[in-house]
Amino acid sequence: MTQLDHLGDFKRDYFCGELTEANIGDEVKLLGWAESVRDHGGVIFINLRDKEGIVQIVIDPSLSPEEAYKKAKKVRTEYVLAVRGRVQRRPEGTENPKIPTGNIEVIVDELRILNSCDILPFPIEDEIDVKEEVRLRYRYLDIRRPSMLKKLILRHEVYQATREYLAGNGFLEIETPMLTKSTPEGARDFLVPSRLEKGKFYALPQSPQLFKQILMVGGIERYFQIVKCFRDEDLRKDRQPEFTQIDFEMSFVDEEDVIAISEGLIHYLWKKVLGIELKLPFPRMSYKEAIERYGTDKPDLRYGLELVDVSDIAKECEFKVFRSAVENGGLVKGINIKGGAKFSRKEIDELTKEAINFGAKGMAWIKLENGKVSSPILKFFTEEQKNKLFERMEAEDGDLLIFIADDYETTHKVLGLLRKLVAEKLDIIPEGEWKFTWVVDFPLVEWDEEEKRLVALHHPFTSPKDEDIDRIDEAINNKDIALTFKSKAYDLVLNGEEIGGGSIRIHRPDIQKKMFELLGISDEEAEEKFGFLIKALKYGAPPHGGLAFGLDRILALMTNSESIREVIAFPKTQKGICPLTEAPDYVKEEQLEELGIEIEIENK
Repeated sequence: MTQLDHLGDFKRDYFCGELTEANIGDEVKLLGWAESVRDHGGVIFINLRDKEGIVQIVIDPSLSPEEAYKKAKKVRTEYVLAVRGRVQRRPEGTENPKIPTGNIEVIVDELRILNSCDILPFPIEDEIDVKEEVRLRYRYLDIRRPSMLKKLILRHEVYQATREYLAGNGFLEIETPMLTKSTPEGARDFLVPSRLEKGKFYALPQSPQLFKQILMVGGIERYFQIVKCFRDEDLRKDRQPEFTQIDFEMSFVDEEDVIAISEGLIHYLWKKVLGIELKLPFPRMSYKEAIERYGTDKPDLRYGLELVDVSDIAKECEFKVFRSAVENGGLVKGINIKGGAKFSRKEIDELTKEAINFGAKGMAWIKLENGKVSSPILKFFTEEQKNKLFERMEAEDGDLLIFIADDYETTHKVLGLLRKLVAEKLDIIPEGEWKFTWVVDFPLVEWDEEEKRLVALHHPFTSPKDEDIDRIDEAINNKDIALTFKSKAYDLVLNGEEIGGGSIRIHRPDIQKKMFELLGISDEEAEEKFGFLIKALKYGAPPHGGLAFGLDRILALMTNSESIREVIAFPKTQKGICPLTEAPDYVKEEQLEELGIEIEIENK
């Protein structure tokens, strides 16, 4: 076993990556890990790595003390080292242009081995083919990889820049409780049992929504927080059970004020952290336009493939699927896939299967290739109808036209998903582009078919547009009127991902009471869930609104990461498990007894 040294009074005076040619001739002290060890004919070369980079250290028996050379012979990958030595220029022809310190090296005068390292489960390199679960189990090793370390450093820089910008614009950073009341906001709460109040539970906050509104009632006027939020929902690449938001709220504002601050923050982050100057203001589109042009309220504007309405042409043709969809109040829409004629029949059939998986009953198609037009549905169209259809779709030779005929919601949802799928398949999504857009004029409410009642599209504290407030009484007993209401809500979308959303809130208790009534929430239910906020609104609540950015999503986009797990130091898997700590886990019976909890587990 390698004999280990003590750090003692050894203090580094440089980080490895900080050394430059200006240090040639200097004696330096370095600390770090042995990224690689090479023995070239008795001369030992070690790449020493710390958080700032790597530098080559050289243990040459003709230049270094014998004791240092003996220790160097024992060094293996990822040993922890302390090094004292002299910086010199690398001999001509041995420079390494791939690293910033590639023109220099350190000739070792003293070497201390501070710790050894077991056999690694995977190499500490960026290009590794290792299962994510293994990487998460050994996350402390995974973080040493340069790309992971770089992402966490960037995360830190975004935190600091956010604080600089918001504090510089008069916002106060105020923490809100982690242990609070269960007020379901669309997902399941994580519950925490109380030992002192047996049978009662705290909930971990899904967002600081109620508390930040109460801070506005308290006269704070401008609040922000970089805050952990918790939602017990099914996970995917852009969801974690605990995630981070940049959350802020402002008093005496309208939508334009919140949007201006939001754009300013994003502009500041991209400039300060990425060195990219974004063009302001960001474009805007209504919720209706986003759905009808792109099939989603999170449109990716980096490529075309827009949805085209052909319902008026389809209702005149003899194709029963098209005609009946329109006659039953639905519509027929299509996408012109430029260059899609190269898709084989098998690929088109696979696309049809995807459409069915997304909720459609099927998918119609027309292929224009080498001057010929082929499709199972062409026989149902007259020559005039075909010409109108091709003109509307801007069809040319080499194109593949696909169509969905269904109700409004299904048609747009399916084509929106197919649009993204086709763009990925054709590899037409450009990298390095930042396409922001605001989506505004959201519906205030939507109809929940299961519960047979109206539900808030965002949350029940979102204010209706001014022109709709006076019509709430009329809408309480008429859902068709309610479904025409627009809200003062706004989402910021980047490259097809919603990175932030917010609204102007209801600040008057009389309007909030009517909103609850519109949503079928009784006075008793409202008091039980939101009583403390309702009470606060009665004490001179100012007009207010805000927004929350999904910090993890922003970082994933900034670093071109596949998943937000890549930008979180210790994430959970898609099953909500932490491979590093093996959480969640069972607890001792005595702990449960203290809480008055009995666990019943079914044998399966």
